[in-house]
Amino acid sequence: MNTFELLEIACAIVPDRPAFVAGKNGEIKPDFATFRDRASRLASVLSGMGVGPGDRVALMDVNTPAHAEAYFASAMLDAIYVPVNFRSRASEANHMIEKTSPTVVMAGGRYMDLIESCECLEDQGVSRISLDPGATADGWTGYEEAIQSAEPYMGYPTGDDDDTTMIMFTSGSTSLPKGVTLSHGSFTSFVMDNVPPADPDAIECNLLTVPLYHIAGVQSMMAGVWGGRTLVLQPQFEPEGWMGLVQRESVNRAMMVPTMLKTLMDHPKFSEFDLSSLDVITYGAAAMPESVILEAIERFPDVQFINAFGQTETAATITMLPPEDHDLTGTPEEIEKKRKRLRSIGVPMDGVDVQIMNEAGEQVAVNVPGEIVARGKRLMKGYWGDDANGGVNAEGWLYTGDLGYQDEDGYIFLTGRAREIIKRGGEMISPEEVEETLERHIAVREASVIGVPDTTWGELVHAVVVVEDGASVTEGEIIEHARQALASYKKPDKVHFTDELPRNALGKVIRPRVKEKFGGG
Repeated sequence: MNTFELLEIACAIVPDRPAFVAGKNGEIKPDFATFRDRASRLASVLSGMGVGPGDRVALMDVNTPAHAEAYFASAMLDAIYVPVNFRSRASEANHMIEKTSPTVVMAGGRYMDLIESCECLEDQGVSRISLDPGATADGWTGYEEAIQSAEPYMGYPTGDDDDTTMIMFTSGSTSLPKGVTLSHGSFTSFVMDNVPPADPDAIECNLLTVPLYHIAGVQSMMAGVWGGRTLVLQPQFEPEGWMGLVQRESVNRAMMVPTMLKTLMDHPKFSEFDLSSLDVITYGAAAMPESVILEAIERFPDVQFINAFGQTETAATITMLPPEDHDLTGTPEEIEKKRKRLRSIGVPMDGVDVQIMNEAGEQVAVNVPGEIVARGKRLMKGYWGDDANGGVNAEGWLYTGDLGYQDEDGYIFLTGRAREIIKRGGEMISPEEVEETLERHIAVREASVIGVPDTTWGELVHAVVVVEDGASVTEGEIIEHARQALASYKKPDKVHFTDELPRNALGKVIRPRVKEKFGGG
């Protein structure tokens, strides 16, 4: 099924329902019929700029309806959409643009200079569209003016499940961002299996803060369109603004990452907003500290929580910890089991096969660690420009790079990343295990653990620590804290103190930048 049909079906069922709420005061509220019409007119604009089947259309901006309009316009032309991380450095943006060679680049006003600095555009004759009415420059076409003057596109896409519809770049938290090729089936198989279609009698309002260059944001957008939901777009996460949007728009559902959730609860005005309309909060994209989700369950007593686990390469969620496992009621034994499950990523979802395998490609026994692998039609086709097929083997298994084990009840627990394991004197050390131990110290707010090259040991364990406001702790105290809880070889050899850790937009620590700053190379 072509993703464009998601919009067609929703538009046929709920044409007058607001598709988006955007703008400073929520003044932008296009209904589904208007959304479809604008996407069609934009398709005519792009077609006039030379975009055809297989061509790429890139966009760099914060969350606005233009993302959805540009995606569905591209899908209508059987073109390939490329969302570009607006937090990218110039070199990273240049890498994404050069790798995909787009026919058209669209950008918000604040990113036009960065796009112009991309050396790869100089001789390629790439058309440029400015998304901001007030931002004009030579060689740039105005977005609104172009749409308003265009006629609706009269063609219809022919792409099916297996055809590429999007190239989405990985976060680059462990290496140079890779272009993940995603098909129409990557998205339609997930939403149709897990989201009810649009219903004239079922009204739901979703707040989307996760950036639309990230798989979690795009997944939420696709689900919102198929489900006929109104998507309230926050350009970038800001806690007081987020709470204000929930209150003003009576938001029912939101997607969060752990950093966002903790920031909300720590905000001095948290209790001043009416957040009672919230029914569901889905969280994921980074590890959720147990203390944070326990506090959230207590402070949002009427909200159902869902832990969704996936990655760009899987195109969508592959495991889920459902609301019932967040309900900490029952017998002491039941509560203890649920408390343990809060540290898991849940169980595999329907429509995808998830297993734990060893280095020989064999499924391991219960409670035995290995690499998490997945197989199913929603997974990526490979990496753009990589003939090696990007880690999907002949049997269709995608090796996620995440390490974990599956317990006797089918719940999967993460233990680390295969590429981030520290090898010290022949011993394997999981950075996440050391980080969790350090963060249990009363004076430590958060920690990042890295391996630093050493001629004697191969690698040494270095911890980079952010101390709680008003607290005081020494390097020796932190090392001793770790020594008492872990095997001696796992304790940090050195501790660095910093005010904050470098993170991407979804709260994941960018380890290469930690290593750059603190001597890891």
